[in-house]
Amino acid sequence: MRCRFFNALKRVRTVPPTLTMNRESKKRMSQKLIVKPTMTQPLFSLNIPGVDELFPGFTPGDFAILYGSPAVISLTSLLCVRAQLPVQLGGLGSNVVFIDGGNTFRLYKIARLAQLHQLNPRQALERIFISRAFTAYQLTSLILDKLEETVQNYNAKLVVISDIAGFFLDNEVPHEEAQRIYSQIISYLSSFAKKHQIIIVATYLPYSDNTRNSLFQEITCSKATAVLSLSKTAYTREVTVEKHPFFVLGTAELPSENLTLTDFMGAHVASTFAQTALYSSF
Repeated sequence: MRCRFFNALKRVRTVPPTLTMNRESKKRMSQKLIVKPTMTQPLFSLNIPGVDELFPGFTPGDFAILYGSPAVISLTSLLCVRAQLPVQLGGLGSNVVFIDGGNTFRLYKIARLAQLHQLNPRQALERIFISRAFTAYQLTSLILDKLEETVQNYNAKLVVISDIAGFFLDNEVPHEEAQRIYSQIISYLSSFAKKHQIIIVATYLPYSDNTRNSLFQEITCSKATAVLSLSKTAYTREVTVEKHPFFVLGTAELPSENLTLTDFMGAHVASTFAQTALYSSF
């Protein structure tokens, strides 16, 4: 189920004829008032052909949600590696904090992606600081009690939280308690990203059969600054930008997993192999 967003409608107030402006004056005023925000900070890009045109990247202060296909797990692996690249290459030049709520961290995939990005796999893994949670209460503590200290200690500009809602969708956690704590976590993460000017990316894995899913997905997306969904059909693999304060919303098709080396030459060679590895698991 896609996140729902509603645009407020403004009523147009009728102005008496004696106070109306001519059409050219109105047009000039509209051109002055409607100003598209400019991005003054470097973007943390995915570096995926076709997708970058739609979604150029994350910015410090973003609390982003990735949901839909289980391939979001592979996408977070890519982000963990790309965050370590220099800013000039679309990275953050940073360590990463990975809070694993769904046992989704894939060491071998990180090592492979690091190698494909011309990074030392061992050093790349050492720059990712993993905290694992096995219950809703452990995940709550890792975020509300320990996240600030962890980010400061490891000087991380990217925090990844995998399967953020999974534990709270479990019927063993009372519904009202789960909703209350989960809402607190989501609000905290949104404020934390803005306050510390870091990027927080959380994955929301598919739980379409869970009775709590719709409500908890709505809570999650309502506080996010950016929402991206990944979907797969028999013919296409797509990324959709469903919510963002600046970028135009829309859908981009992922390149074919059958790309050849000749499709991307020069500076894109290394990233092409990494992308191919990503697409094959999508």
